[in-house]
Amino acid sequence: MKKRIFAILLCAAMAAMSVAGCSQPTNAPASAPDAKAESAAAPASDKKVKVILITMDSLDQHWVSVDKGAKKAVEELGNVDYKWMAPDKKDDAQQIERVNNAIADQADAIMIAANGPDAISKTLEDAKSKGIKIIYVDSPAKTEGVATFATDNEQAGKIAGQQMLDALTAAGKKDGKIGIVNVNSATASTVAREKGFRSAFEGKGYTLLQTQYGEGDATKSQDIADNYITEGVVGIFGCNEGSTVGAGNAIKGSGKKDIVGIGFDKSDSIFSLIKDGSLLCTMAQNPDVMGYEGMKAAVKAVKGESIDKTQVDTGVSILKKDNIK
Repeated sequence: MKKRIFAILLCAAMAAMSVAGCSQPTNAPASAPDAKAESAAAPASDKKVKVILITMDSLDQHWVSVDKGAKKAVEELGNVDYKWMAPDKKDDAQQIERVNNAIADQADAIMIAANGPDAISKTLEDAKSKGIKIIYVDSPAKTEGVATFATDNEQAGKIAGQQMLDALTAAGKKDGKIGIVNVNSATASTVAREKGFRSAFEGKGYTLLQTQYGEGDATKSQDIADNYITEGVVGIFGCNEGSTVGAGNAIKGSGKKDIVGIGFDKSDSIFSLIKDGSLLCTMAQNPDVMGYEGMKAAVKAVKGESIDKTQVDTGVSILKKDNIK
């Protein structure tokens, strides 16, 4: 009888221990952090990539087209917080201020067309030290960026020079003075265009006058071109949109349609001057491609994805009266 009672008590004790074991929480502390991690990760995947475009100014149609290309990429990509912040004129201090504003705004990437290779570099280095990706569109600074999307400006300038040379030769003018209206001596893109343009005339018998700078302002550039015309030039080259419009207006105002005007960039004003014969042609870049491809590269860089090409020539076209759309 005692053995039977002992057996019953032993079974009961074992059953109680089994139940207690089953009711014990299994790895509860370990599972809770996983759930929190998943909860925290979800909003992060929905976080928009913040990209800010900073151009040389907000006036030229060229920069409007860069913005347009960037917006097109944003529509396709989705989940991008995009803003265009541009100075109202070409000014190093204003551009530096815009970069500092982008840093304060906690941008993930900055797409920038640098006024010059030096002035903005230190500020861009500061941005990079905070993890901001730098993408160049049109004109780079000396600070290394993730990628650059720009025209081969020296080659494009040489093409512009060849266009003028061909026109002068066809008109029987095998010598004469030629004026160049540039933006300033620091903007890498326009300096390269001038270099290429001058190279086309090496050993050709023409006199290329000292370059004059109009800061990309059409009115200032026209005054410069007027002075060139007074000196008796046979041709004038404008290195950017404002320079081109100024040169074309000066030729138009002089009534001397035999002066060969060659420009750079495209706008309604430039097209009008080509159509009325004040300008022969313009070298048209593809700023919309710069903005579009630049935006895609910026988002890839922020996400840690590889970029196929980091140095891209976005090309140039020669627009004349017969092929302007």
